[in-house]
Amino acid sequence: MRGEEGRAHDRAWLEWALGQVEADANRSADTHLHVFPLPPEWGVSLYVKDESVHPTGSLKHRLARSLVLYGLCSGWIEQGTTLVEASSGSTAVSEAYFARLLGLPFVAVMPATTVKEKCELIEFYGGRCHLVDQPGAIYAEAERLAADCGGHYLDQFTYAERATDWRGNNNIAESMFAQLGREPHPVPDWVVVGAGTGGTSATIGRYLRYHRLPTSLCVVDPEGSAFWRSWSTGDATVTATGSRIEGIGRPRVEPSFVPEVVDRMIGVPDAASVAAMRWGTARMGRVAGGSTGTNLWGACQLVAELVAEGRQGSVVTLLCDDGRRYANSYYDDAWVAARGWDLAGPTRVLDHFLATGVWDETR
Repeated sequence: MRGEEGRAHDRAWLEWALGQVEADANRSADTHLHVFPLPPEWGVSLYVKDESVHPTGSLKHRLARSLVLYGLCSGWIEQGTTLVEASSGSTAVSEAYFARLLGLPFVAVMPATTVKEKCELIEFYGGRCHLVDQPGAIYAEAERLAADCGGHYLDQFTYAERATDWRGNNNIAESMFAQLGREPHPVPDWVVVGAGTGGTSATIGRYLRYHRLPTSLCVVDPEGSAFWRSWSTGDATVTATGSRIEGIGRPRVEPSFVPEVVDRMIGVPDAASVAAMRWGTARMGRVAGGSTGTNLWGACQLVAELVAEGRQGSVVTLLCDDGRRYANSYYDDAWVAARGWDLAGPTRVLDHFLATGVWDETR
C-alpha cells in the first residue's frame, strides 16, 4: 500500500511540474522575425529570427524546456531530483531557470573559459557552476556528478534531437514558417543555423522533409569544430580542438547531430564570426553574439549566390542569444586582439557584399 501511495504522490508532483512548464510556455510570446536591411532591388529577403527574447535570453530556452519535459515524462525527473548538465553556458542558463521553476537543484558542468556573465546568470537562477579545465571533460564529469548525487544528467548532446517534436508542436521550424506566411517569399530558399548539439538542425531538417518543403538547410560551423569535417568526409569519428565561438561547434560529433538532413555546410573563420556579429549588430539594432555572427556570415554568402544567379527568394537565420553577455569578450577589442583575430578583412567582405551584392573573400 505504501508503494501505491508513493506512486500516487510521484504522479501528483509530475502533474504539477508539467503544469508549471506548460504555464511558463503559455506566458511566453513567440520570438520575433526581423527583416535584415538589404537593397530592395536585389529581390532577396534576409530574415533573422530573434531567439534572444526568450525569458532566459537565448535559443536554448526551447531546448531546455524540451529536455525537462522529456525527463519528466520519461520518469527520470522526480521531486527533489538534482539536474546536471554539460554545457558551454546558454543551455545551462535556461535549464537553471526551469530547475528553479520546479524547485530542483541544478549543477552546470562547463569549461573554465565560459564567460562570467553566463556563470552569473546560472547562479542568479539558483544553479551551481562546476568548472573544468579541459572542455572535453565536461561529459564524463557531468555523468559522474549526477551518479554521485542520484540526480539526472540532462545530456543535451544526446537527447536534443529526440526531445523536440520535429513534426510541429510549436517548435522553431513551425514558428518560423508560420511567421513567413505573409512575406513576399514565404518558402525560403535556405535556412541557416549553427550546430552545438545538432538538435536545431535536426529539428529543422526533419520538419522540412516531413512537410515536403523545397527549402534547403545549411549548417555553418566555426573553426576548431568537428561537424564540418565529419559531414564533408562522412567520418563520424572525427575529433577537433573545439570551438572558440560559444554555443556552436564541438570537439567531437555529438549524437544529436544528424548529417543526413543537412544539404550544405560552410566553415566560418573565427574572425569572420566576430566581425559579422559586430557588423550585424550595427545594422539590426539588436545586440548579437558570436554564433549569430557565424550564422550571418553564411547567410550573406547564400544571399549573394541568389543575387549572382538573378533569382529572387529568401534566406532565414537565427539571432541565437543576447550579445550583451559578451561585453567583456567578443565586444572587447583588447580581448579579441589577444586571440589574434583581425576583423578588418572580414568586415571589408561584408561591407562590399552589402554595397554590391557580390561575395568576395579575397578582399
